[in-house]
Amino acid sequence: MKKHYSSLLSSAFGKFASKPFSKPIQKFVNKSYVKLMGLDMTEFDDPANYPTLNKLFTRSFINKKEISNDEKIMISPVDALVTDFGKIIEGKAYQIKGMEYNINELFGSYHQEATQAVEGGEFVNLYLSPKDYHRYHTPDTLDIKSLTHIPGKLYPVNFPLLRNKKNLFIENERVIIECRDQKNNVFVMVLVGALNVGKMVVTFEENINTNSKIKEPQHYTYENLTLEKGELFGWFEMGSTILLFSQEGVYTPSLEINQKVKFTENIGTLN
Repeated sequence: MKKHYSSLLSSAFGKFASKPFSKPIQKFVNKSYVKLMGLDMTEFDDPANYPTLNKLFTRSFINKKEISNDEKIMISPVDALVTDFGKIIEGKAYQIKGMEYNINELFGSYHQEATQAVEGGEFVNLYLSPKDYHRYHTPDTLDIKSLTHIPGKLYPVNFPLLRNKKNLFIENERVIIECRDQKNNVFVMVLVGALNVGKMVVTFEENINTNSKIKEPQHYTYENLTLEKGELFGWFEMGSTILLFSQEGVYTPSLEINQKVKFTENIGTLN
């Protein structure tokens, strides 16, 4: 089966973004991107110091962020826009208001028990634009139980597509990470690929190779793998979306639709 055009475009862009140019050209490319996208580089290195555009995309903070040690606070795992959130009802969530989808199709066959477990719980959609910090962290201390990489297309996940493309999250390539919190509640994080996201990196699973020739879902299980609240576990190469799903009663969201959130900010109270 041939790659979808969105995957081919993303591969081509990925090659450009990963190519180191001569210092003057790279400086021009990086600074032009910063200006074009309106990046706030206050907490990061000078744009000219990144050897490739991809290194600029996946930049880390100069100074480590302080993580709240309040066990009642759930933090934002990313810098992002809240495109929707709400209750999971009859196995359905929304990619945006008025555009529902089935969670069992999103999670895939390896996570059907998790689909049942999050019924009545909360979902949150966090959209990372191309100008955002692209690394993702854990919103709470979580025991990682399993991960599934599901190949797919790489449609954009911006507002026009969210409003008009049914089952956008289900059609796109994604990584499902099933977890348990410290009270053994089910928590699921879904990394959704998008146009120009040639790669989604997961630091604890080196076998993940997104936007590749993989045709079937790849599943991995773990024992004794715990990520502390705020711990880095990977990054997108360009903007995309993280979806959070939790068991009923785990936390009470403190969010608004179209709210801009930053990594480490309080997004809910854990019960």
